[in-house]
Amino acid sequence: MELAVLRDDMVDSLEHASKGVVSSESVSAAMREVPRHEFVDPGDERLAYADRSFEQSGTRVLAPSTAARLLEALDADSGDSVLVVGAGVGYTPAVLAEIVGEENVHAVDITRNVVLEARSNLASAGYEGVFVDCRNGAEGLPEYAPFDRILVESAAADPPKPLVSQLAPDGQLVIPIGIGEQSLTIVEGDDPANPETQPLGTVAFAPLLVEGEQAGSIERNRTVREDRERAERARERRTGWEQDWIDWDGEGNPMR
Repeated sequence: MELAVLRDDMVDSLEHASKGVVSSESVSAAMREVPRHEFVDPGDERLAYADRSFEQSGTRVLAPSTAARLLEALDADSGDSVLVVGAGVGYTPAVLAEIVGEENVHAVDITRNVVLEARSNLASAGYEGVFVDCRNGAEGLPEYAPFDRILVESAAADPPKPLVSQLAPDGQLVIPIGIGEQSLTIVEGDDPANPETQPLGTVAFAPLLVEGEQAGSIERNRTVREDRERAERARERRTGWEQDWIDWDGEGNPMR
């Protein structure tokens, strides 16, 4: 069976009432164009079009239905400037390139080998114009801001302020929000100090990583510091000095 037929069958199933995750013509047309087998390597090209996720190159490849749900929530239009936080294997940026134009798609990932994999896959599939860089996703890509749309493929407790500040007027950020139970959320950045949010339903994503948490990295300096501070507090508790209360008079002299 030709792979193009498998792509059509995949999108047809995503449009079917039983799933209903693809509803717009733009997302439907884009997913029918992008050769997903160039991005996913399950051992059999045909399996690339199954609605399932994969672990690949140290990152999780989203199932087509999950990717479609994100893309529909993002609601990008032709010509929009888009930032994808979490480049993954490059599939989502490729679909967005079909919608908005590849020169308008920017993607970042905190893990260097994931960035290299995404670049290679995008080039093989014909989307060399998509910009992919190794960055801390929570900080965004300020030199290319503002963005009409920002998509985050990882969960955070709250919308990262740098990302909200990089939205264009009337721009939207789509991100899974929550610790434990998560909700896919649209964040509107008209007022960065007090953004409006719209929950869209329950999801389950890995947490947004910060510097030092990516695969193969050295231990975070922050972790080293926290361990040192905890050890110091434990040492102080053993001496009991914090139990030795001293009352001071108005002139700074200790009163016993």
